[in-house]
Amino acid sequence: MGCGELKIRSYDVQVHRAGVEDLERRCEVGPTERVLCIDTMGDPICRIRNSPMCKMLVAELGSELVGVIQGSIKLATVHKPPKNIAKLGYVLGLRIAPLHRRKGIGSTLVLELEKWFIANVVDYAYMATEKDNEASVNLFINKLGYANFRTPAILVNPVDHRALRLSSKTEVAKLKVEEAEFLYRKFMTSTEFFPDDIGNILRNKLSLGTWVAYPRGESWDDFGSDGKVLPRSWAMLSVWNSGELFKLRLGKAPLSCFLYTKSSILIDKIFPCFKLPAIPDFLSPFGFYFMYGVHHEGSLSGKLVQHLCQFVHNMATKSKDCKVIVTEVGGKDILRLHIPYWKSLSCPEDLWCIKTLKNEENTIHQLPKAPPTTTSLFVDPREV
Repeated sequence: MGCGELKIRSYDVQVHRAGVEDLERRCEVGPTERVLCIDTMGDPICRIRNSPMCKMLVAELGSELVGVIQGSIKLATVHKPPKNIAKLGYVLGLRIAPLHRRKGIGSTLVLELEKWFIANVVDYAYMATEKDNEASVNLFINKLGYANFRTPAILVNPVDHRALRLSSKTEVAKLKVEEAEFLYRKFMTSTEFFPDDIGNILRNKLSLGTWVAYPRGESWDDFGSDGKVLPRSWAMLSVWNSGELFKLRLGKAPLSCFLYTKSSILIDKIFPCFKLPAIPDFLSPFGFYFMYGVHHEGSLSGKLVQHLCQFVHNMATKSKDCKVIVTEVGGKDILRLHIPYWKSLSCPEDLWCIKTLKNEENTIHQLPKAPPTTTSLFVDPREV
């Protein structure tokens, strides 16, 4: 066991990589009941690598690496007068060695990361955790002054190796990056946490594209400029290939998940003519697609969102590595009714907490209590 004074240092890949990998192996990546866990594939900073600004800190006791934390900074929409754009610092990846927990190392790492946020004029720090993760909730809310902000839902849907039959009543078109950025800025800039650098996200090599769906027979020409008429009903979303950065693995999934997985594979091999939905083999680390920027307009848009989800599923069937499709939506967003997901793999109530880093009168209490101006929530794929 390490001994001596606790030291906080910036992550150095040459010095700390092996220690961080060892720490990850010794730590639970989430609470014990968590179904899906993260496999960084030997790249500890993979989850923040594509952020505009990022930092990773490590805690050392003597020669032992006992803790780690990551953070990123961006400009995004936060509804607080007199302006709706704020600089946000995202806290993630806090890990403490099991033998060194409850010694204040976690709070020390968070406070050091907040110093970096403050030095870069960040308005708010925020973090996400499972609602029933008591240790995380106690640290951030009870000890460090964070407040409950939003409770989005993480929806996870397995990828069947068979393509789904798409409705002939719907058209799907892929947008150019410029067209997608135009529509996002026109329709989603008021959405909470909408990133100011949406163009950079759309141009990132991990963003596979943006697609729109609309009723067949309606026109979708020259829509990327003001004054052009859009279909009465339409929907759009973008897809991020998160599996290129890190993999998911199955943690303590319900026994029914394993049984259904194995039985579906066996039945499919013995009776392929039945064409039953086959659940992927989750026993090895696997990749996934993340759907982001889901938006819909019009009375038929719910069905159009469903159609786009099926379209993305069919894209995923062409990838040997992609075994699930993930998205995250506002807790009260009607989109939840139109996006397919498997309840056993999903998280119905994720918890976002926020803290002001500037001395503004009661800001931290006003934000969580203020009703959101929209039920939508933009989840940055770089922070998944």
